[in-house]
Amino acid sequence: MSATTLPRHDDGRPTRVVLLVYNDAHADSRVLKTADSLRRAGAQVAILAVARTHLGYPPTAERLPNGVELVRLREPGFITWVPRLKRALRRIRTLLAPRPTPGADGPPPGESPLPDESPRPGARTPGAHPRPALRNAVLARLLDPVDRLARTVILTHYWALATREGRRRRPDVVHANDGNTLVPGRLITRGTGARLVYDSHELWRHRNVRDRPVGKHVEAAIERYVITRADGVITVSPSIARWLQRTYRLPEMPTLVRNIPVATDPPAPSDGRLRQLAGLGPADRVIAYGGRITTSRGLEETIASLALLPDDIHLVVLGYGDAGYLAALQRQAEAAGVRHRLHLVGRVAPHEVAGALADADLSVVFVRPTCLSYEYSLPNKLFEAIHAGIPIAAADLPDTREIVERYGVGEIFGLMDDDAEPSVGAHRAEAAAMAQTMSRVLADPGRYRDAARAAATVLTWQREEARLLALYRRLLG
Repeated sequence: MSATTLPRHDDGRPTRVVLLVYNDAHADSRVLKTADSLRRAGAQVAILAVARTHLGYPPTAERLPNGVELVRLREPGFITWVPRLKRALRRIRTLLAPRPTPGADGPPPGESPLPDESPRPGARTPGAHPRPALRNAVLARLLDPVDRLARTVILTHYWALATREGRRRRPDVVHANDGNTLVPGRLITRGTGARLVYDSHELWRHRNVRDRPVGKHVEAAIERYVITRADGVITVSPSIARWLQRTYRLPEMPTLVRNIPVATDPPAPSDGRLRQLAGLGPADRVIAYGGRITTSRGLEETIASLALLPDDIHLVVLGYGDAGYLAALQRQAEAAGVRHRLHLVGRVAPHEVAGALADADLSVVFVRPTCLSYEYSLPNKLFEAIHAGIPIAAADLPDTREIVERYGVGEIFGLMDDDAEPSVGAHRAEAAAMAQTMSRVLADPGRYRDAARAAATVLTWQREEARLLALYRRLLG
């Protein structure tokens, strides 16, 4: 048997693998790469995802070009009301919103002030009306249990359908992606005798989610019970692997399979698309951000740093995010006087990200460690920047620092102490440190580009795939 193939079943048929993932799978690069690797190794692979009809991904059973079967399981019937409910809530909030007082200079209702403009505790924002704000708070408090119940129903509905569909396929291996698929993964293996692989894409018990007084204990109990009975455990960073082994006293270290792009020919800067998408010329310098556009990813801090950098430096943001958050970023840039230097250019397909970034002068890799999962993360955007061949300015997180320093692909900047009381001075000092680091990289980008191109030949999905397939061969005997 080749090192790149999986053993066949005793009756000669291919190994059957079911991958469980609680999203629509259209942009989950890790799941898609894992499925492709297993398929090319000779397995019969099916992804059991969940439909998101209101986002354009209805229930389906289709064959992808690489031969992987993608099944999106139907949602509960009431989910069709989600868009209507959101529109109704927006109307209610609009009706309850106060009319601005003439001459008031406070932020719009419901909008948080920027870090440098945080009011003193107990201070009222000029022009704010407490009664409508109180109504909105009461409305949110009343709707919160309904939202939590709906999410729980949707998840358990997926568990039920995935368990039934998974058992019907009689798999040899069930590959459960993240903690929210462990229950159906365990139930399928109990009903079929299949092997169970737990693929932890993040530190599940310490991820960045709102407080869940009951849910967090349920999740902890599920992970503790299932992970000690799994036949194999995979994760994405060395720190998470050590945490899992230490916390659950696993007999061996989880297999490290980092989410790194597939090896391709290195793109030339002229292959990049950021300048075209942002309408910039060759004389402009580009700081790139790629990935999901959301909080705790350093975008607010990067905009603050942009105001300290020369006018020819622009921030081009490639990715997707909530419309309200995008508008807040634009307002922050306007207040900082850099709105014309912030460019939100939308998204590209996951496999096109590295190529699209290639004409940037610098990539910012910033994840604020607001939770242990973020602190231990090894961001996809780090490896995408390396494969794009561009220099990196990265926040000081342990696994990120190790990669940046080992391969010499950029520089590290320090973060504000999250345990300390945030202040205007602390935010400004952090922005200044970021700006200094980016200026240092931009002053001599050539050596970092050379280092990134060299690292891209070593940091490839093909090498991560080898560890994945080695685990599968061991489990399958």
